[in-house]
Amino acid sequence: MKKIMTKWLYSSIFLIFPILSNAQENFKKDNLLAWCIIPYDSLKRGPEERVKMLKELGIQHYVYDWRAEHIPTFGNEIKTARQNNIKIEGIWLWIDEHYDKIGMLSANNRKVIEIAKANNLNCDFWVGFNQNFFDNLSHKEKVKKSSDFLKYLSISLKNSKIGLYNHGDWFGEPENQVEIIEKSKLINVGIVYSFHHGHQQINRFPSMLKNMLPYLLAINLNGMDSQKGQILSIGQGKYEKEMINTIIESGFSGKIGILGHVMNKDVKQVLVENLDGLNNILNIK
Repeated sequence: MKKIMTKWLYSSIFLIFPILSNAQENFKKDNLLAWCIIPYDSLKRGPEERVKMLKELGIQHYVYDWRAEHIPTFGNEIKTARQNNIKIEGIWLWIDEHYDKIGMLSANNRKVIEIAKANNLNCDFWVGFNQNFFDNLSHKEKVKKSSDFLKYLSISLKNSKIGLYNHGDWFGEPENQVEIIEKSKLINVGIVYSFHHGHQQINRFPSMLKNMLPYLLAINLNGMDSQKGQILSIGQGKYEKEMINTIIESGFSGKIGILGHVMNKDVKQVLVENLDGLNNILNIK
């Protein structure tokens, strides 16, 4: 009996360990995404300076968040990143009812998509919605409108993966995003969950994660303590360690992002603080 129990114990350890080990692979620095590093940079780096910074930090992946002023240099950024083996994994799109309709995207959104296509950039698109897109609609109408828009957007993006981004309000609730995805029946649509837009969701994060998991493309980390502010470096909050452990235990193997989301600070320093905080939580020396 003792031999059987010992054999079972070792078998269980070897079954569990690879799951935890594989889940942590996406937390290693060379697999991390840098997010919010373009508009949020007090030094206002251009493409060459930004790519150089990422190389110096050992970060090999980022998602392109932009403002209108950055569009003219986007093509150069794609080429510079490619030449330096830095991968642009995604592009931010912001949907505003004043400029974006079913069947029509804003001029700036169109330009960014066209530049990506012209440079053969194959990547995901992280899509956030302004609350004005859903004004005066019932829950059912909101689900239908966003589902219909995603069908149109999917065609425009040639079926690239679309990540629904939780930027607050009704659309920022993961339960609503899951309902939208299931209503659309689109297999190329998933979810991008950012900690810093989810302070009000901390208490239900484990159940939300379970609900999101079949659709989850990426998770962006942040210090989690609403009493200290929305944007905190990893390790400066009360709850992110437990939330990160929950992610690892879930077996999630998608992308993990760290933020540079501080307007009046050198984004390089912000990324360093987040890397150090994450390493401390993961006990990486």
